[in-house]
Amino acid sequence: MTFAALLLAGGESRRMGRDKATLEFGGRPLWERQLETLRALGPEKIFVSARTAPAWLPNDARLILDDPPSRGPLSGLAKALDEIETTHLVVLAVDMPLMTAGELRELLELATPNCGVVPVVAERAEPLAAVYPANAAPVFKAALAGRDFSLQGVVRRLGEAGKAKLWSVPEPKVGLYRSLNTPSDFKL
Repeated sequence: MTFAALLLAGGESRRMGRDKATLEFGGRPLWERQLETLRALGPEKIFVSARTAPAWLPNDARLILDDPPSRGPLSGLAKALDEIETTHLVVLAVDMPLMTAGELRELLELATPNCGVVPVVAERAEPLAAVYPANAAPVFKAALAGRDFSLQGVVRRLGEAGKAKLWSVPEPKVGLYRSLNTPSDFKL
């Protein structure tokens, strides 16, 4: 199995009130922390998904812009799965700074040929820190062409098709999947 990595950084940040990617956490911008986490995995290629080109885009990452109208992370995931030349895609949202390379590596180890891994916390999929197989691209494209842009529905369909294992996150690791959406979230 081979894999590429995708940093999802195209959110509107409505609840935060400003671009989350440039907010500092632990003394560093979120985008920098998250790309370091992805680089530690040794992907064949790193992609950054955004609505517009970010000023902070590093030279070693390839930009993927959402096609309008953007459907949030669904747009970025669909486009990235279309562009990868690997068997799998590791995905990480810019607003999940507690995620570790070790945890993502464990997800990669649970993946099998043609099947990815989507963590589940409290019966809810965590599709923004997951591993998707390249053969999931048609499921994402179909969702974009439909009316339901929910990643929960996409994940359910991937599970039913045998293209994703739904993996229950053990209680001690639940905090790794926390996303920071409001200014108060940064007061951990």
